Amino acid sequence: MNDWLFLALVALLLMGCDRTPTTTTPPVAPPEPPTAIAPPPPAPPVDDRLAQALALKRDGKLADARALLQEIATDDAYQLLNDINTQIVMTATPAPQKVDHTIVTGDTLGKLAAKYGTTIELIQKANNLAGNKIRLGDRLRIYQGQFAVEVSKTANTLTVTDAGKYFKRYRVGTGEFSKTPTGEFKITTRVANPPWYRGDGKTIPFGDPENILGTHWLGLDVRGYGLHGTWETNSIGKQASAGCVRLLNNDIAELYTILPVGTPVRIHD
Repeated sequence: MNDWLFLALVALLLMGCDRTPTTTTPPVAPPEPPTAIAPPPPAPPVDDRLAQALALKRDGKLADARALLQEIATDDAYQLLNDINTQIVMTATPAPQKVDHTIVTGDTLGKLAAKYGTTIELIQKANNLAGNKIRLGDRLRIYQGQFAVEVSKTANTLTVTDAGKYFKRYRVGTGEFSKTPTGEFKITTRVANPPWYRGDGKTIPFGDPENILGTHWLGLDVRGYGLHGTWETNSIGKQASAGCVRLLNNDIAELYTILPVGTPVRIHD
């Protein structure tokens, strides 16, 4: 072998020995910053007036409980007011709206109801009177309400207010195809055990299975329309009547007791 070829071969071998294998290290991504955790929203302020109202109710201080609940004006407060307001007007419980009347010569329940803007039935109920008989010197506690009624056809609810403040809410049925009239009306007639004057002119007496008016009727100053009871309980909460406002019989009996002739009634969509 030529010297020069030998030297060239040695040089190539030496170069191969000097080479070291190389590895490529992938780049390391920087760590992601920690996700910020939002602090929880502050808790709503605790309104302890509801608990205070419940305590007042338990102590029999219904008028004070009512005044507190009327300030709160929430759904929970209204639920309590439904019961408390009924107890106040239906019993002899003291309240600022009540007057104590001592019976004098010439007094009758009818005259007292007219004088104080209430109903005979409410005076009887609140004072545990079994009939119309009253005696000289007797003292009656009479509620002077300023009731008004609002009916929502969309919600199928009837809300009673007293002096502009919430009193009680009832579920109702209204006219199908929006037949219940809208506007401002008044109660003009009050009838217990009402007959039904059918559209063909026939009178269906109370108690007849065909009579659809339930146990009580509160007629409005628009011919043929009013608030009444129903035997068809599944129609409550729906638009299913011929145009009148229907309530459960127990509910219309309650309204009949507390709402005198002249009570304003507003009906809206």
